[in-house]
Amino acid sequence: MGTREDAAARGEGAGDDGFIELEGVEKVFRVRRRRAGRRRREVREVRAVDGISFRVPRGQMVGYIGPNGAGKSTTIKMLTGVLTPSGGRIRVAGVDPSRERMRLARRIGVVFGQRTTLWWDLPLRDSYALARRLYRVPEARWRANLERCVDLLELDGLLDVPVRQLSLGQRMRGDIAAALLHDPEVLYLDEPTIGLDVISKARVRSFLRRVNTESGVTVLLTTHDLTDIEQLCDRVMVIDHGRLVYDGALEGLHRAGGGERTLVVDLAREVPPVRVEGARTVRVEGPRQWLAFPAAASAAPLVARIAAEYPLVDLSVREPDIEDVIARMYARGAAGARGDAGPDGAQAPPVVS
Repeated sequence: MGTREDAAARGEGAGDDGFIELEGVEKVFRVRRRRAGRRRREVREVRAVDGISFRVPRGQMVGYIGPNGAGKSTTIKMLTGVLTPSGGRIRVAGVDPSRERMRLARRIGVVFGQRTTLWWDLPLRDSYALARRLYRVPEARWRANLERCVDLLELDGLLDVPVRQLSLGQRMRGDIAAALLHDPEVLYLDEPTIGLDVISKARVRSFLRRVNTESGVTVLLTTHDLTDIEQLCDRVMVIDHGRLVYDGALEGLHRAGGGERTLVVDLAREVPPVRVEGARTVRVEGPRQWLAFPAAASAAPLVARIAAEYPLVDLSVREPDIEDVIARMYARGAAGARGDAGPDGAQAPPVVS
């Protein structure tokens, strides 16, 4: 059983807990391939999404994470109506995405970090004008939304620049603005901070927090960057091999995976390995040292102790890789669920809730 915080994170008890709803959703692809020495191609089924069920209440910001090939993007494509589920049931704001895709399109915004929705050879201003016509947004509302996005995302000096001339960080901010000009109720973000520098990431995160808290936009965020999840989301879901293996608070995910975060400390001079309660020094290179500590623990007490006892100049916290967290979850699940084998004979990971 999960904690009260986990239940709240999952939206249990919320008044509108079925705003986004998936029940036993599956997606199976048929892949044809030719084996050496055979004339006919074999047909193989690939189960990209395997019986996923969850609910997201209106206005919640949820992290949806997992390793490459886990089924994240496939889930989002089904939620937007781009793909039709092979089985199960999906509702977004009471609408079946695959049956009423055009109706739903006016209520959602989508940002894919590695693919732009902007017109490559046009300046941002023209791309936004075309988006207004596509979504049939009243001009007054469109102008108000554009001014707000331009101000918060610092796009004022970029509106007349062709998209192809924008840096990755500038283009990403432009894509996020384009996804919000028609006042969507739901925003799907697929790797929105991939490849961005620290300043651009901070700017994007700050904007997304304001959109969520001030406008009540429901956000489903997929990312490999756990810092995105930590700073934006109260709830996180982990998918792996098409199955939901965790749904709850980020702290609970760290406890389930048993991972460690790393505190990178820059000192004014070389000193012996730092010794503080709650952490262990794993690497030393001149005045820089790396300290590992439990991922579920707060870094603040460690920072305070180090600052009081050592000549601290700078520091940063590095999150564990999500692949490492999931691998640890599998290892623990296999040890604690003997005999609970999946259809292929492998041990099934527990769903932590």
